Amino acid sequence: PSSHVIHRHRVTLSIAIGPRYPSSPIVTMFTGLITHIGTISQITPSGDGVRLCIDAAMAPYTLGESIAVNGICLTVDAAADNIFEVHATRESLARTNLGRLRPGDGVHLERALRIGDRLGGHFVMGHVDTTAHLDKVVEFSSGKQLSFAISRDYIRYIVEKGSIAIDGVSLTVNRVGQADFDIMLIPHSQAILAPCFTTPGHLVNIEVDVMGKYVEKLLSCNMAQPRCIEPSTLSIESLRSNGFC
Repeated sequence: PSSHVIHRHRVTLSIAIGPRYPSSPIVTMFTGLITHIGTISQITPSGDGVRLCIDAAMAPYTLGESIAVNGICLTVDAAADNIFEVHATRESLARTNLGRLRPGDGVHLERALRIGDRLGGHFVMGHVDTTAHLDKVVEFSSGKQLSFAISRDYIRYIVEKGSIAIDGVSLTVNRVGQADFDIMLIPHSQAILAPCFTTPGHLVNIEVDVMGKYVEKLLSCNMAQPRCIEPSTLSIESLRSNGFC
């Protein structure tokens, strides 16, 4: 397929036009706005992974298209009526909450972005970094405050008032602790998300903002680490002088 490149706010986004197939080199992206709740109808072992059959009112499907399932980018490789099938690899099962799903469970679904779609959330890659546990729920008249416990290895990528994808949902971080963070869920969001999302103890998928990881990698190259091809000239001072800080 052909592709267009959008240059805006110093971010380059490449989006495919036309159907995507697993061999396509074009990067698939999402925005974290859930459009449907699907239901797991069947789970079948497949090699060292599993096949998931998901029932959702999203037909018609295109073989090879990408759909984010609880924030995980998966490829549709079979479909009939309202049901589509995807294959989850061992890596996906180990890093996400897919391995805990059972028939009848609800999952968040979002199709990949197309040219002309609104970016109502933030840039979500569909590549889950880790998981977190919903530790506490506090109810207010304006919504619910959800507190998540997460590994300290990932807390450095989470910033107050920054964006984070939780089970594929684009949300704003209200508070960041040493190994936990809070978000607020308004009534509209509560109504359209899977009920388990607000159940204490629920294991959720976390994708941190990819921009933070890129900046960290570039800055680490400045420390002459072996993984870098050549030292970088990027520093906090150069970022500040160019208006990034």
